[in-house]
Amino acid sequence: MRQYINNILLLTMIFGLLISCEQERLDPVLTTAEGGGTLDNYIAYSVISTDPMGSNVYGRIVFYETTLDQTLVQLSLYNTIDGEMHPALIVDGAADMGSTTIIALDDVSGSTGEFMTNKFFVITDTDFYDSIMTLDAHVSISLSPSDDTIVATGDLGINADPVETN
Repeated sequence: MRQYINNILLLTMIFGLLISCEQERLDPVLTTAEGGGTLDNYIAYSVISTDPMGSNVYGRIVFYETTLDQTLVQLSLYNTIDGEMHPALIVDGAADMGSTTIIALDDVSGSTGEFMTNKFFVITDTDFYDSIMTLDAHVSISLSPSDDTIVATGDLGINADPVETN
């Protein structure tokens, strides 16, 4: 009988401990560390149509500086061809002057007007962002991978004033 009472007391103590220990539910922290997750510095240029047939492709290319000294490129175009891929290149010289590709960016989806695979194209050259304003180049958008007809361009660096900077 004594063993039976001891077991009941032990179970009562364990039960009491279990219900007295409240587990606090914590809300998720949705903010980032100071300076993390923000892109404060950017340079934006216009991209305009070059198509004499009136496709009227236009938009903007924006270069963002990351905290790792990389450059993120975002390209947003309007009036692209739904279902088509439009190759995007950064080419030397002013529009209609240069022909040497400096950087082959990702293709632009005609359905969304943005890069096909990622929102941003990453340039890992740590000096690129600081050289944009003195860059002698332009962005060139082609009709398709099989048709290199240029449908839109935008001068960069020394060839144009940015439409917005921060």
